[in-house]
Amino acid sequence: MSTAAPLASATPLLGSRCPAGLITRIRQAVAQHGSWPETAEAVGAQLRQHLPGPDILTAQERLGDPSRYQAHLLHVEPDGSFSVLALVWRPGQATTIHDHVAWGAFAVLQGTEHEETFALTPGQAALTPLATNQNNAGDVSAFAPPGDIHRITNRAGATVIQLHVYGTDVGRLGTSVRRVYDVPVLGTPA
Repeated sequence: MSTAAPLASATPLLGSRCPAGLITRIRQAVAQHGSWPETAEAVGAQLRQHLPGPDILTAQERLGDPSRYQAHLLHVEPDGSFSVLALVWRPGQATTIHDHVAWGAFAVLQGTEHEETFALTPGQAALTPLATNQNNAGDVSAFAPPGDIHRITNRAGATVIQLHVYGTDVGRLGTSVRRVYDVPVLGTPA
């Protein structure tokens, strides 16, 4: 395991680019001060109800970058309690296996992405695959540390666009990633 460097640096924030209604609903979910899993689920529920389309990004941003997936910082709450990013994945692009510094929720706005989840083996010398998920446009997931180790890949032939909400100030931290796991992966998902 290693301490994370940003996987894909976010483009600079020039004011909020999220629909005001969505930001209001996320604020309300965060203001409930639930546990991290409760907050992630509450934010995920708001995403399901108020999901914007891929046109939250400009046409140029939706094209992505051929060298790596891109993260566009759309909103940072003034008190640092959450951030909203849009991620653009061209075919074949993927993250490393990683976990996060805080709770999160994400939604697929366009395309289909592939997610693999993992658990640390006793002694933390290797990872065990837990599950594979195919997330399609409109699908929403929520997660909270610990137990949020995953890798996301665009295995499709088209660009994938996701909206991510993290319970931290990604603009200040530069990433939502806590650790990158460079240990062996054992077996296949259960």
